Amino acid sequence: MSKFDPIRPFYDAEINEGIQSTVNHPMMKALMNFTFPDVDDEVWKEQLRKTHSIRDFQCNFIYHSVQKVLEKSSEGLTTSGFEQLEKNTSYLFISNHRDIILDTSLLNACLFDHGLVMTASAIGDNLVKKAFLLTLSKLNRNFLVQRGLSPRELLQSSKLLSEYIGQLLLRENRSVWIAQREGRTKDGNDATHPGVLKMLAMASEETNLMDYFKKIKVVPVSISYEYDPTDALKMPQLMAEANNEIYIKEKNEDFMTLLSGIIGQKKHIHIHVGKVLDTEIDTIASEHENANKQIQALAQVIDDSILSSYKLWPTNYIAYDILNNTSTFSDKYTESEKSLFERRLEMKINQTNAVELQGFLAMYANPVSNKLKYHNAI
Repeated sequence: MSKFDPIRPFYDAEINEGIQSTVNHPMMKALMNFTFPDVDDEVWKEQLRKTHSIRDFQCNFIYHSVQKVLEKSSEGLTTSGFEQLEKNTSYLFISNHRDIILDTSLLNACLFDHGLVMTASAIGDNLVKKAFLLTLSKLNRNFLVQRGLSPRELLQSSKLLSEYIGQLLLRENRSVWIAQREGRTKDGNDATHPGVLKMLAMASEETNLMDYFKKIKVVPVSISYEYDPTDALKMPQLMAEANNEIYIKEKNEDFMTLLSGIIGQKKHIHIHVGKVLDTEIDTIASEHENANKQIQALAQVIDDSILSSYKLWPTNYIAYDILNNTSTFSDKYTESEKSLFERRLEMKINQTNAVELQGFLAMYANPVSNKLKYHNAI
């Protein structure tokens, strides 16, 4: 047994067995009927049974599922920066995180479209408690981040995760996607948690930590949705935090959020991939000898890339203006776009609750505030 077995996706030799175990599952039927609405069940089942690699499963099935999600629940996906990446090259994509499944699925669809190496992607084991979801995640090249561990277990788990990510990037030439922090950003303030970088650094055998980060080719990724389909679902947690209460999730909350993210309306979506952090890492290495300071500086560089390249939508400007009682950005949206956003406010939240109203608006407005730090005139 390999030490990575508890967290790794399927090997290609295991794919067909994984498919055979789920081909008749009602959730597989729902996924395939959504993806191929005019195809008889026996046709896609036959195709699935002939599938023997992750790449075939992703390209022949999941890629089409993602295209159908875009067609049904968005007004299109745009991209920038992909042309700077090299083919047959693995990268560590460190991304802001808005949606459980879509962030990484959309990135992989874009990588496929550009003929680039697709990713193995980190997913919290709390999200794949159901047997079918665990199998599907392993078919789709997800590796598990173990949650809810004691400090001692967390250290062991982090070492294993770091070593596995290093193996993927440096030995298997496989790109990796990981969020810049644990869990999705609930308040629109994207920030890289130094703990994520410290975990990645555990696998380093370099004298200078920054040499390792250069070797694994860090690429910051910025993803933005015009409408966050899970915006209202994030409110209870934000409310609890505002009241200094411990937030306890409902039994099926993660699963419902996962579904809402996929089928809910997103309007426009944009993904920007930054340049490989290279000269920036050299600068950090020359300016800081202390490893902790290097990690802090690297987190800041990643933030600078993600926030400055974040694509703002009319919804962001509208929320900023409403929240600040101003018309600073009124040239960035139409009256009908504003009415649509206000209608969403009415439908989704209790506007008489000032904390809830502010939290919802801030979720959309904070990216504008963050961008202003980099571009005074947006």
